[in-house]
Amino acid sequence: MSGNAIHKLPLEQPQQQQFALLPKIINGGIAGIIGVTCVFPLDLVKTRLQNQQIGPNGERMYNSMFDCFRKTYAAEGYFGMYRGSGVNILLITPEKAIKLTANDYFRHKLTTKDGKLPLTSQMVAGGLAGAFQIIVTTPMELLKIQMQDAGRVAAAAKLAGKTVEKVSATQLATQLLREKGIFGLYKGIGATGLRDVTFSVIYFPLFATLNDLGPRRNDGSGEAVFWCSFLAGLAAGSTAALAVNPFDVVKTRLQAIKKADGEKEFKGISDCITKTLKHEGPTAFFKGGLCRMIVIAPLFGIAQTVYYLGVAEGLLGVQKK
Repeated sequence: MSGNAIHKLPLEQPQQQQFALLPKIINGGIAGIIGVTCVFPLDLVKTRLQNQQIGPNGERMYNSMFDCFRKTYAAEGYFGMYRGSGVNILLITPEKAIKLTANDYFRHKLTTKDGKLPLTSQMVAGGLAGAFQIIVTTPMELLKIQMQDAGRVAAAAKLAGKTVEKVSATQLATQLLREKGIFGLYKGIGATGLRDVTFSVIYFPLFATLNDLGPRRNDGSGEAVFWCSFLAGLAAGSTAALAVNPFDVVKTRLQAIKKADGEKEFKGISDCITKTLKHEGPTAFFKGGLCRMIVIAPLFGIAQTVYYLGVAEGLLGVQKK
């Protein structure tokens, strides 16, 4: 064959793989349920620590993460550690499915024809995934926080000689819908978006970078071995969790509908930041930070591992690529 003939041959362009949406949605749902079930008690402690405000004389209900664990277990028992888990497990399926699938989808769409995905595109994909998930995350977190914080509010009321009526997640959702319509379930959506978009911008590019460093499976999928995905999820999750903890504190406080006696109300993000800084100092924004890292690290380590194991592909008979 002559040199001229070679130049006339069309250049082959690398083809992008088809994006299999359904298996990824199912994997995301399974990953969310398993992850939340494992770490929910830690999440409950995190919520109570973040909502706890220091009294005028420096008094506080919980002195540390372990003190909160001990007092919660002593007062409410084992199942008390899972307050609000029902609504969380119910809604974590679409939430994680949206988050993980949206990130993969946008990464797929933003990948160049030569198979490259710049860091800025990875951050955009993560940010868009975080923005999409708040549709489900906001009402889920709002209802979950009320259930998780109910024991703390009830204990504070008991010390003051009062009682607080127990309300289920269904009753609370019904009440909010009746009084404020669908927007009642989206209290704190701005702070939720601020936290989740920022988290995803940090988490997904970092996870992808760390995950790419590990050895590949020998099944032809090109995916990292499971322990590498797990460790990458742990490291990226804990890093992103600590970075956005101030936003999480603001979100948690804005979404707490019932307060203990003497605790401050907040009108919005800026009001919450201003009052918290004035009365508790900058360290208040890192309340529950260690606990949140301990929650998010295994949650995303487990979720990413389950997501990449390809359970849905096996069930549906779809080849994992």
